[in-house]
Amino acid sequence: MKKRVVVGLSGGVDSSVAAYLLKEQGYEVIGLFMKNWHDDSVTISNECPWLEDSNDALMVADKLGIPFQTVDLSEQYKERIVDYMFNEYENGRTPNPDVLCNREIKFDVFMKIALELGADFVATGHYCRKQTQIIDGKEVHSLMAGVDPNKDQSYFLCQLSQEQLSKALFPIGDLLKPKVREIAAENDLITAEKKDSQGLCFIGKVRLPEFLQQQLKPKAGLIYEVSKDHPVFNKEEKKYNSLEEQLFAESTSIKYTPETGKKVGNHNGAHYYTNGQRKGLNVGGTVEPLFIIATDVNENAIYTGQGSFHPGLFRKSLFVKPEEIHFIREDLALKNGESMEVMARIRYRQPLQKATLYKFESGMYVQFDEPQSAITEGQFVSWHLGEELIGSGVISKL
Repeated sequence: MKKRVVVGLSGGVDSSVAAYLLKEQGYEVIGLFMKNWHDDSVTISNECPWLEDSNDALMVADKLGIPFQTVDLSEQYKERIVDYMFNEYENGRTPNPDVLCNREIKFDVFMKIALELGADFVATGHYCRKQTQIIDGKEVHSLMAGVDPNKDQSYFLCQLSQEQLSKALFPIGDLLKPKVREIAAENDLITAEKKDSQGLCFIGKVRLPEFLQQQLKPKAGLIYEVSKDHPVFNKEEKKYNSLEEQLFAESTSIKYTPETGKKVGNHNGAHYYTNGQRKGLNVGGTVEPLFIIATDVNENAIYTGQGSFHPGLFRKSLFVKPEEIHFIREDLALKNGESMEVMARIRYRQPLQKATLYKFESGMYVQFDEPQSAITEGQFVSWHLGEELIGSGVISKL
């Protein structure tokens, strides 16, 4: 009997080709489109992205001769993703809705619907791979990088569990993007030349500032510039009593005050901005561009520095709270007092960086060989062994 797979058809080329390949491989394929958003007031221009995407998904399903339906998950999406995003921004952190959307929506709510439809697996158009091996008599699933180095999307799946991975298929993970488009064109799929979506996960083309302003009220505040030579950056070589004390110091962000810098402009709410941001400050007259080195939502202040090598942008270590530590490979999880050399990244598409994980009762530190720019609270750090993403965590403020 054929195995049944429900494909999350998004109306893009990647999921279209995923559905085609599964059908070719002999699976019974069902296409399901997720509608996650109703509010068109914050989408760009007159485009109605979800409607257009839904129609494209329907036409692909029709072409492939597979059943198709739309599921409305907007209530769960608002509750689990949008409300969470607003709350994080309000507290001065920068969330990653795409990572959350995969953990909470595609591989949870959506997966449960698929399993109710009798599916053996759920498939998506992500550029990543799954490998399965037997360890101590038990099936263990590994999340591997996609073969296309320009498109590897394993980072977005860094919060998946063994159970979620066991039911997941990633049909295009072994392909390069041009090959995916070629397959779509050869099979006359309407999505073959369609541009990749740049919007929020399954909402579509949304202007983030306007989206945030719906919920977070503007609040006038001041922008300060902190000099590269300020004494606050003169960290003397200090003797620490323990490794944990040293890592804590390396992970702690500098506490700026208005006296640390000079006033250079105004903003309409510190909660709209994030570390490392360059655009949207509207402050001119500086030799080098200004970058945000810190935001203070309590005082509603933004601190900036000139140039991408400003010392305020860099930190050597970061911290993850115990409850935010997640190992996909549970068999590799660290115990208190243990450490592990890994490769890590703090944002999508960042080249992997050499780092060491240190686990303590208080939580886990990720110490990089080289200081990292714009480590941002609320974002995810992922850690890897070779091509395998073994775990991740939410970056905490210290």
